[in-house]
Amino acid sequence: MRSRIYLDHAATSWPKPESVYRTMDDYARESGAPAGRGSYREAIEVERTINQTRQAIAQLIEADDPRRILFTYSGTDSLTLAIRGLVKPKDHVITTVCDHNSVLRPLHHLEQQQDVAVTRIGADAEGRILPEDLAESIRPNTSLIAMVHASNVTGALQPADKVGEIARERGIPFLLDAAQTLGHLPVSVRDFQCDLLAAPGHKGLLGPTGTGILYLSEEMSKRLTPIRMGGTGSQSERDEQPETLPDKFESGNLNVPGIVGLHAGLRYIQERGIQEIAEHEETLTQQLRQGLADLQSIQLYGGDGPSVGVVSLNVQSQEPQETAVLLDQIGSIQARAGFHCAPMMHDSLNTRQLGGTLRLSVGPFNTAQEIQTTLQVLHQIADL
Repeated sequence: MRSRIYLDHAATSWPKPESVYRTMDDYARESGAPAGRGSYREAIEVERTINQTRQAIAQLIEADDPRRILFTYSGTDSLTLAIRGLVKPKDHVITTVCDHNSVLRPLHHLEQQQDVAVTRIGADAEGRILPEDLAESIRPNTSLIAMVHASNVTGALQPADKVGEIARERGIPFLLDAAQTLGHLPVSVRDFQCDLLAAPGHKGLLGPTGTGILYLSEEMSKRLTPIRMGGTGSQSERDEQPETLPDKFESGNLNVPGIVGLHAGLRYIQERGIQEIAEHEETLTQQLRQGLADLQSIQLYGGDGPSVGVVSLNVQSQEPQETAVLLDQIGSIQARAGFHCAPMMHDSLNTRQLGGTLRLSVGPFNTAQEIQTTLQVLHQIADL
């Protein structure tokens, strides 16, 4: 395997903690039991691990009831469940131009198919919204506020606490997309007063792809309509979907190999500490920004405000895809180029016509030496 510098953590984390690989391999070789569908020893052990994983996530986000932590198959799956399960025809929904296609596309579909009205709040040059703009957009039929916690293009953190306060005062459900923050920063559903929180398991939580979580408040667990129905391994004699949690929303066999891997990722985060991870990634991000700040041929996007470990840039007279190829060819440095599934953000940054941006995103296993090497290669590319 070639030596490489991986700076694409905003897409998925790599490498995973060694325990993630080992746990998934052990499950596949030694157990293989499904969840909630057996009373033999291996099935009971699987159920115990799944419950422990729910508890670990609930503890991480300061949720009261682990049963209201739902397992899905991705962050996109979680967001789709939240949006499609809550929004009704002729409702009004508020989101932002900073949001990911995982929010924008389901809402666009509802606009076209169910006469749902959608307001998309604009952002400043750093990629942040103003809470007052959102408050002024609320209508009598506003049924949901959906907002990304941190831009996956600029890394800018949104004022989730202020938005949550506005939503709570007006009695509107608040859905927070924590794809770029959960596992990277402290995230609290209490502090943000969010009714729903969605995230993938394969990014900051260090689990494998094919995993996701959706937190529901007590009220949302009653109001949200399941969009996937079928076998749950419980109340099998009934025609109706169970109302008990989490079975109400978890039809079909769970991705047990993924969930046991996610459990190992969460244990690593608990042992290392979320604050230590956040400080480590902030240090590397600042090293990147400071090392590029004086290069006139490189345009940095975003600012110095609160953010996660994401840095977007463009090299003058060079398409971001070309820069990404050169990084890989010269230094085996892996980054992502393009629109990052957040097209409206590029309208705000005036980067759509450039083909988007080159995005560098750090993770818990990157080192200062890797960042220094990346800076040296970027300086070399900027001089071409």
